[in-house]
Amino acid sequence: MGATITFKRPDGKEAQGYLANAKKGDAPGVVVIQEWWGLSEQIKATVDRFALAGFDALAPDLYKGVVVPYHDADAAAKEMGTLDFMDATSQTVRGAARYLKQNGSRVGIAGFCMGGAVTVIAAAHIPEFTAAVSFYGLPPADAVKPSDVKIPLQGHFATRDDYVTPAAVNVFEAGLRAAGKEFEFFRYEADHAFANEARMAVHDRHASEMAWDRAIEFFKRHHLA
Repeated sequence: MGATITFKRPDGKEAQGYLANAKKGDAPGVVVIQEWWGLSEQIKATVDRFALAGFDALAPDLYKGVVVPYHDADAAAKEMGTLDFMDATSQTVRGAARYLKQNGSRVGIAGFCMGGAVTVIAAAHIPEFTAAVSFYGLPPADAVKPSDVKIPLQGHFATRDDYVTPAAVNVFEAGLRAAGKEFEFFRYEADHAFANEARMAVHDRHASEMAWDRAIEFFKRHHLA
């Protein structure tokens, strides 16, 4: 449904990503951020799904062509460990947002796992975004404080998550509340990455569909559709 495109970062360098457009013109935009596996076929399918829901969606390729097989967590950890999160967010992700804003539409951001952490960083530092949705991802405490978040934020988290633990979610949520931020967090009786239908060991269809519907409604509520 979509296609690989090249777009400009704010620093003038080129980046690539997977783009799928909505049927109608002047559609709102969503930048979709990959898991630590890379710009996988599953993430591309998520971009397609956003397009079918009425959004122009673009997933920037933060690993520059590298896609790690699902069974190789060590390789995924290595790729994520070498990623400059702040450069990826301030340059590649911001460039994707600017690309989608060319038609003047509002743009949101949604990310999964590692991409959820990038999403929260973007919610704090990238002015082009109107609303943000993080699926089981939070940045390190030294990267973003809850008080730094500048746009409405929705989060979807798993109660059986050993990566983004319920305790970490509670701490970030308390910080958002104390700072008077506009947010909503949801918990699901599920495992980390429950929305990834390509990983049947952790996928939870009921939780995934509930989270998806809430995300679409959230974006529409914040005038992204």
